[in-house]
Amino acid sequence: MASAPSSSALNALLGPAEIRALADELDLQPTKKLGQNFVIDANTVRRIVRTAGVQPGDEVLEVGPGLGSLTLGLLETGARVTAVEIDTRLATRLPETVAEFAPDAALTVITEDALRLDALPTPPKRLVANLPYNVSVPVLLHLLERFDGLESALVMVQAEVGQRLVAPPGSKIYGSPSVKAAWYGEWSAAGMVSRQVFWPVPNVDSILVAFRRRPAPGTEAERREVFRLVDAAFGQRRKMLRQALGEVLGGAGPASERLERAGVAPTARGEVLGVEQFLSIVRAG
Repeated sequence: MASAPSSSALNALLGPAEIRALADELDLQPTKKLGQNFVIDANTVRRIVRTAGVQPGDEVLEVGPGLGSLTLGLLETGARVTAVEIDTRLATRLPETVAEFAPDAALTVITEDALRLDALPTPPKRLVANLPYNVSVPVLLHLLERFDGLESALVMVQAEVGQRLVAPPGSKIYGSPSVKAAWYGEWSAAGMVSRQVFWPVPNVDSILVAFRRRPAPGTEAERREVFRLVDAAFGQRRKMLRQALGEVLGGAGPASERLERAGVAPTARGEVLGVEQFLSIVRAG
C-alpha cells in the first residue's frame, strides 16, 4: 500500500501525485453517492481561498474536505478551520495530512453528516467548501439556518445548481432554491471551474457561488411559512398561484383573497415572485 509523500515545505498544497498517493493509502475509490471529486490543482485552491476573502484568524467552516486540498489552502492564510467530513477514513486521515504539510495550523475535524450538524465548538464566520453536488442546496440551507453567525460563503457546486441559486425572479431557472437562498442574503456567481482540476473528472461543469448575509426579512416562524408557500408554488410551477397555493391555503378562493391582500395577482406564477413578495403573502393571512 502506497503512503502519502511528505513535504518539507510548510503549508505546501496537494497536487495530483499527493492526492493519488493518499487515495492509494486509504484504498479509496471516490464514490458518486458521497459526491467525491477531489481538487488536484493548487492554483484553483488558492483562487478559491483568495475569492473567499479568508483572513488570518478567521473561523472557517469547510464541509466535505475530502483528502485536504482546500483545507490546506485555507490553513495557509492563518485561518482556523473546522472541517466536517462524513467519511470516517477521510476524517481520520485529514489531521495527519495537515500535520505533515502544515504542522502549526489550527484544524478541528468533526466526523458528521453536514445535514445533521446542529452545533460547532466555535461559531464559524465563513463557509468555504467544495460541496458534494448531490446535497449542495440542502446543506447550504441547513447551515445558513443553524449558524446565523455565518457572514459569508464561497462554495463550489454543480454549475446548474449554482446558476439556480443566483437566478433572479422571472428567469427560466429561478425556482425554490433561489427563493429560499435569498431569505438569508445576497448570492452571486464568482467564476466557473474547469472539470480538469478534479479527480476523478466529473461529467458536469462547476461554478463558484458567493454569499453575503443580510438581516433576515422576517421572523423564524415567518421563514418556515414562506418556505411552505414556496414549496407549494414551485411544486406545481405551471399553475397560477391561486391554484398552486390553494392546496395549503384552504382552496383557490381563500388563496386568491390572500394574494390580493398581499398585492400579488392571483393569476401570477411563483417564478415571478421574490422572497419579499412571498413574505407579504404570509403576512396577509
